[in-house]
Amino acid sequence: MKYLVLVLLGLAALVAARPDNVFDLDDLHHDQDIDDDNTYTGTYRFMTPEGVEYFVRYVADDDGFRVLESNAVPASDAGVKADGNQGSFTSSEELHDRK
Repeated sequence: MKYLVLVLLGLAALVAARPDNVFDLDDLHHDQDIDDDNTYTGTYRFMTPEGVEYFVRYVADDDGFRVLESNAVPASDAGVKADGNQGSFTSSEELHDRK
């Protein structure tokens, strides 16, 4: 009985401590198209609890997944911009096949 009371008090404390600015899934939007050559292009955007809207426009094709434009990830720590030219355009599988 004491264990049950402690568990219920713990759950009540968790509910009371829940922040008001929790990310709402209704603020997440995703659009995606697939071309005949299996190239995926799309955009997703979301609104933060503070009211800031972020977006990411991307492509996924034979060269992999790349961010084309974004205000959420404008550049990496190394200064590589999100313009679709980031990353390797050869896969590790291709490198393995050459050996």
